[in-house]
Amino acid sequence: MRHICFWLGAFLALIVSSAAFALPDSFADLAEQQRQSVVNISTTKVLRANGPMQQQMPFAYPPFDEFFKEFMDRLPQQQQESHALGTGFILSREGFVITNSHVVDGADKIVVKNSEGEEFEAKLIGIDSKLDVAVLKIDAENLRPVKLANSDDLRVGDWVVAIGNPFGLEQTVTAGIVSALGRVIGSGPYDDFIQTDAAINPGNSGGPLFNVRGEVVGINTAIYTRSGGSNGIGFAIPINLAKSVIKELQENGFVERAMLGVQIRDVDEETRKALNLPDKTGTLVAQVSSGSAAEKAGIEAGDVIVALDGEKIKSSHDLPIRVARHHPGDHVKVTVIREGKERVIAVTVDAMEKEEAAAHEPQKGGAQLGLLLRPLKDSDVPVLQIHVDHGLVVERVLPGSPAAQADIQPGDVIYKANNTDVDSLNDLRQVMEALEEDEALRVLMDRHGNKTFRIIRQIKRK
Repeated sequence: MRHICFWLGAFLALIVSSAAFALPDSFADLAEQQRQSVVNISTTKVLRANGPMQQQMPFAYPPFDEFFKEFMDRLPQQQQESHALGTGFILSREGFVITNSHVVDGADKIVVKNSEGEEFEAKLIGIDSKLDVAVLKIDAENLRPVKLANSDDLRVGDWVVAIGNPFGLEQTVTAGIVSALGRVIGSGPYDDFIQTDAAINPGNSGGPLFNVRGEVVGINTAIYTRSGGSNGIGFAIPINLAKSVIKELQENGFVERAMLGVQIRDVDEETRKALNLPDKTGTLVAQVSSGSAAEKAGIEAGDVIVALDGEKIKSSHDLPIRVARHHPGDHVKVTVIREGKERVIAVTVDAMEKEEAAAHEPQKGGAQLGLLLRPLKDSDVPVLQIHVDHGLVVERVLPGSPAAQADIQPGDVIYKANNTDVDSLNDLRQVMEALEEDEALRVLMDRHGNKTFRIIRQIKRK
């Protein structure tokens, strides 16, 4: 009887194992079930340029340069539009849509089209260019959101399916396997990509990568190509890496990351010998920023960081990803090797500069200005030639918006709104929420060192 049970158990295990690793008969059911969750994203960007006379005018003879510049700025502008395509997927029934930030960043208009051909103008909620993730929102009914997987369970060799709009060919389905995990391709400090041989082409960006259960394991982001088409090497952001970022973008419109304030590099053989290290594990602190969390805690240049909160740091690539999991103000334990001895240093991490979403998507009760804004940085002062030390830098002005009609220009720094100092987008939103019906917004700006006053009228209500 024992022999029978043994062989029966072995037989069942073989069946389960074969089913787990066998080539699926078809991905048709998966494709059919997920088609309503995958959307096409098209963007329009207006390129504005004055006539050729302005381009030829040197403006190099003060005091007449400002006179000629003002004269040329009044000339009718020539407008051209550039268009781009990408993919996204429905995250929730409330209308949140996920895509890549590079698909929608800088767009003046974003349109989401579902599998039935219905089109919805999308609002940009927030972007995180460091991870290349963006959150949009559409006003639509009967949405079918995706299910998110635990991408940490992925293994090399697992089957995956990509659905997207390569070269504008909507609802294209391709399948392949996970070719590698934790790939670093030099796109940013948080590279930790899933590599797949499922065909990914231009237009797939921002689309979902599914496992065989129809759960999203990644966001298709990049390809390795010399021809412009798929060479069987595509990359996706692991969904676990994106989950916390997506949540912050939904709630705040920006991502607030933690930082130590160090410049790091890999430990090479020469460094290992010079510091008498047992191996090349860890990351060398090449520089400590003045006033940073690292300096305050006592981390020094020349230290080798080998662990964070007890988790080993294998290379310089690991540290930014581990630190980014924390929020400003969190306490972490950094293990370093200094003069051949290991020590643990307690650090309270700082906040990294954040990106903010456009003010054309204000909070409840706010107004629509048509501006893309970010907080002023110290490094902006000499570049923008301004005198103020706080405010919001205008990065983009939506054509035809109330801000454009008020002659707000990129490079302006808004430091007061209705006699209230503004240091963040939230400050400006609070001022706008207090506006009475049809009340104009009065703003003080620094424009290249000149204090400038503007009134923004015809503010659109939600």
